[in-house]
Amino acid sequence: MKFIKDMCAGDRISDIYLCKHKQSAVTKNGKPYDNVVLQDKTGTIDAKIWDPNSEGIDEFSDMDYIDVFGEVTSFNGALQLSIKRARICREGEYDASLYVPVSSKNNDEMFKELLGIINTIQNRYLNTLLKAFFVEDEDFIKAFRKSSAAKSVHHGFVGGLLEHTLSVTKMCDYFTKAYPVLNRDLLLTAAICHDIGKTRELSLFPTNDYTDEGQFLGHIVMGTEMVGVKIAQIPDFPPLLKQELQHCILAHHGELEYGSPKKPALVEAVALNLADNTDAKLETFTEALANANEPGWIGFNRLFESNLYDTRVEG
Repeated sequence: MKFIKDMCAGDRISDIYLCKHKQSAVTKNGKPYDNVVLQDKTGTIDAKIWDPNSEGIDEFSDMDYIDVFGEVTSFNGALQLSIKRARICREGEYDASLYVPVSSKNNDEMFKELLGIINTIQNRYLNTLLKAFFVEDEDFIKAFRKSSAAKSVHHGFVGGLLEHTLSVTKMCDYFTKAYPVLNRDLLLTAAICHDIGKTRELSLFPTNDYTDEGQFLGHIVMGTEMVGVKIAQIPDFPPLLKQELQHCILAHHGELEYGSPKKPALVEAVALNLADNTDAKLETFTEALANANEPGWIGFNRLFESNLYDTRVEG
């Protein structure tokens, strides 16, 4: 199989891919065409069907597996596939595991490491809360381990939420050693819980798209509510501790314009915001490097608002 990450301009492609999205459009001259996003486990590629009514183009829609024949071109610095023929595949013609991006890290090992950190939380209320999610709630655990951390941007793969959460938590643990002013139990609990709302904000793969609840409320509000529901089941949970924890979750994007309902008012909220932002941006850069087609300048990135450069070519 020709994986998307290995495609180059000029390649002729004849293989099966998942149709992530399909939308009809019209050119400036009034000619109909189709915008298509194809996916495999290595990523996605934009594709065009310039003559959707031609012979050899089957009717297909989102989440269909299609056998495509086409040519890879380069447009505005990005690869694009021009589809000449497309056929819907029958079940049994494809291996679904080839079309879902998965974390390169072992899911079992990451989850075991996260549980190990949870066991170090000394505050009995926070420890009980974390275990209510990550030990006792089987439905939550299943969703958490399979969820991505984003639709795109960073950690957009199966296990991405677990990988991001573990990375942010370990970074916060380092902060507590470097800055003793930080309350370790509060900060690490907030780090572990900061994105749990994404288990409900995004549907699981292969769809990996926003749910209605996710569109209306967003993962920050939903995560805060989920923590509140669990806390209500823990007798005598200190009200101030609840407010501090929920504040950290509400403020973890740091700025109102970045989606945080609150700006950080606790030093732990500041630390969580920095760790979350650091991991998200470094992973985004890492993924951009992995998808680079040529060494050196790899193109403009919207998140960084800059053309990015790959220093690895310097040897």
